[in-house]
Amino acid sequence: MSIRVELTYDMGKAIGEHSFELEHAETVADVVLQTRARFGAGGEEFAKLARVARVAVNGVLVAHRKGMKTKLADGDRVGFVKAAAGG
Repeated sequence: MSIRVELTYDMGKAIGEHSFELEHAETVADVVLQTRARFGAGGEEFAKLARVARVAVNGVLVAHRKGMKTKLADGDRVGFVKAAAGG
């Protein structure tokens, strides 16, 4: 199974890649844990950047699904997204 993970600009800048593939992730929680591991050093930088981001699967926020327990399928896109406002 292949899951594409897309990061916010700030997350991508912190680890030097804006997206990557994961082969073993059954739920959104698995993706979050594996993404945090890419940041190293206990994940403090990830925690800081994740505070202002939400997680979406194929463009739908997981809050509108089953949260971190949302099941994933081959080819899904999991994105960390930040709210944007304009005026």
